[in-house]
Amino acid sequence: QVQLVESGGGLVQPGGSLRLSCAASGSIFRIYRMTWYRQAPGKQRELVAGITSGGNTNYADSVKGRFTISRDNAQNTVYLQMGSLKPDDTAVYYCNSNVGVIGQYWPADYWGQGTQVTVSS
Repeated sequence: QVQLVESGGGLVQPGGSLRLSCAASGSIFRIYRMTWYRQAPGKQRELVAGITSGGNTNYADSVKGRFTISRDNAQNTVYLQMGSLKPDDTAVYYCNSNVGVIGQYWPADYWGQGTQVTVSS
């Protein structure tokens, strides 16, 4: 019913930048909170940044001042602008969205397939 597709990952040198995108499609009535998570090898998935439908944002301490989350409600898309990247930022980045689906009473959470970000020289 709802699909999330991430893009923009890749290999970048320390200190570099990347911009991730996550586009939602399907039987969408409204998208509430949109969130980026990441999971490094051998570690648990962790929250990176989140944004409400009204534009309120929150960030993990480890990315504050380096990453910026934003969204385009008209395009059902969330972005993660990542700067001053460090090797510790290497992970698979996942998009999560809380979506009101047409024909369903309660909103539900959906996940993208993930996009690899590797920070290495």
